[in-house]
Amino acid sequence: MWPNMFGKTVGPFTAEPEYMAANNQPTERVTALISETDAPDDAPTAQLDVRSLGPPKPLKQTLERLADLNDNTVLLQFNDRAPQHLYPKLDDRGYDFETVETDDTTVTVIWRR
Repeated sequence: MWPNMFGKTVGPFTAEPEYMAANNQPTERVTALISETDAPDDAPTAQLDVRSLGPPKPLKQTLERLADLNDNTVLLQFNDRAPQHLYPKLDDRGYDFETVETDDTTVTVIWRR
């Protein structure tokens, strides 16, 4: 595990391109990824892929998506880098988070405290 000033980054973890199974259930890899963090592993999950977006769209879309989710849902944000500017905003809004580095992406797991 590698600490950072806004949470902790864990890794490495190998991810595969498909993160959800056909029946909209998390794949084994997503379940394993969540288990690497302190996020509740029995909570419903939602995913947001912002890898192709330039700043500030990933931050904006993540905060908008969180506002639309139930408090017990864990959001996985797939990004091409650690969202450093997002961390203080999550903290201010009462979310915990951990970032996991994978071979092909960076995943920030976000859940309500």
